[in-house]
Amino acid sequence: MARDDHRGTGEDPAGTAPGAAGGPGPGAAPTHASAPAPGRWAMLAVLCASLLVVAMDATILNVALPSLIDDMRPTALQQLWIIDVYGLVLGGLLVTTGAIGDRFGRKRLFLTGFVIFGLASVLAATSGTPGQLITGRVLLGIGGALVMPSTLSLIRNIFTDPHERTLAIGIWAAVAGAGAAVGPLIGGLLVEAYGWSAAFWVNVPVVAVTVLAGLRLLPEFRAASPHPLDWPSAVLSVVGIIALAWGIKHVAKGGLVPTDLLVLVVGLVVLGWFARRQLGLADPLLDVRLFLSRPFTAAALVILLAMLAAGAALFLVSLWLQYVHGYQPFQAGLRTLPIAAAMLVASLLTPRLMHRLGVRPVLALGLAGLMAGFLLLALSPEPTSYGYVAAFLVALGLGDGLAVTTASAVLVSAVPAERAGQAGAVSETAYELGVGLGVALLGSIHGSVYARHMPAGTPDRARESIGGAIETGDHGLAAAARSAFDSALTVTSYVSLGIVAVVTVLVVWMVPKGFRAAGSAH
Repeated sequence: MARDDHRGTGEDPAGTAPGAAGGPGPGAAPTHASAPAPGRWAMLAVLCASLLVVAMDATILNVALPSLIDDMRPTALQQLWIIDVYGLVLGGLLVTTGAIGDRFGRKRLFLTGFVIFGLASVLAATSGTPGQLITGRVLLGIGGALVMPSTLSLIRNIFTDPHERTLAIGIWAAVAGAGAAVGPLIGGLLVEAYGWSAAFWVNVPVVAVTVLAGLRLLPEFRAASPHPLDWPSAVLSVVGIIALAWGIKHVAKGGLVPTDLLVLVVGLVVLGWFARRQLGLADPLLDVRLFLSRPFTAAALVILLAMLAAGAALFLVSLWLQYVHGYQPFQAGLRTLPIAAAMLVASLLTPRLMHRLGVRPVLALGLAGLMAGFLLLALSPEPTSYGYVAAFLVALGLGDGLAVTTASAVLVSAVPAERAGQAGAVSETAYELGVGLGVALLGSIHGSVYARHMPAGTPDRARESIGGAIETGDHGLAAAARSAFDSALTVTSYVSLGIVAVVTVLVVWMVPKGFRAAGSAH
């Protein structure tokens, strides 16, 4: 039986403490499964610090985008790629990097990824062209892909007591959500003071401190598997996920271009090939049989589609605050804080609610919060006031905090400790791919509706984006653009409401009544 290696000692697949299977070794934890690992909360702090920066990078450019547009003059398509290529690349690599961490060491993968993340931040910060910035964002995605599955899988290993593990996952989810939510605030402060490049420079000192702390505090875990990594599977997973995401992104623009449809089909075929290959491997990159479990599949869908709707909403609200209401970047970021506060509260309450209610009611409650928020925004009178948006952000934060934390706990509890990287990969792939696809898909829908609401004869640049309309200096055109943006936001809210409603029905059907994730009942 394969065992995890913790500083040279084994780990039982059921999640016993490091050293239980192979005897205590240097730095090994006590052999009792529930014995606390010394310094485990300090280890969690290191992991959360890295997660905070990686999560912030998914949204920090939302408020920096207007400043960046003024400086670089990217096209509308380049703007979308600058924002969402990070999440698409990260999502495409997570299955592979999770498997690499299981085999070659989660600490090693974590530290390597964070170093790459720091170097990529320097490249992005010094960009002089949209192409260089997009390249920097791609490398940031690669670094983030090495870091993110390692954080959740290390939590699975470090916290051997199921109840503590659920609490740690709640803190982890709260940090991930808060990072995405406070990204606009920190980005706004830095952009106003130093320009858009500061949104990347801020990563560098955090990376340096976290790497040094990680070298000292974090233990190493690896699965003592006799099977090497199946590189053809790795290639299939990366190509399949990125092709699928690319195809959806471009098909969403409309027109049904044959090339776009072909890429989408290729992505689906390659992912099918990947799944079939995994079934024939003794040590698969991803055990696709996990998806035969309805609660596991439901949890992955919750994260993917909830973040698809929420990620796009946060992106569009940030633009709405700056372009429709004219707030400066920091002012706009400050007005997105309700979602961070609500998400933090909900994530920390989730373990207790799971203990009392079980998985299905908490997931349904979280998704109901999301639906209530999108319905409120869709029904708000135009022009939409900030009061409605603030209430929407609170509902979004509460819903996401409950749903994503619960779903992550379900995924982690479904796999043995020696394969924790697979749970981390599924969770993070769904999260990042959801955010990236949300910006691409719902952002494209919003852009299409916005363009249709602009007056006849509008210049192309003004029809492409509200920023282009405001830059013309035509006050009438700018007013029309603000109205069109509001109308498009209403349509996008209805689409998001429909997506979350479908997910809610699926969750109620797929998750058995009374189902509890391991540890939620402790």
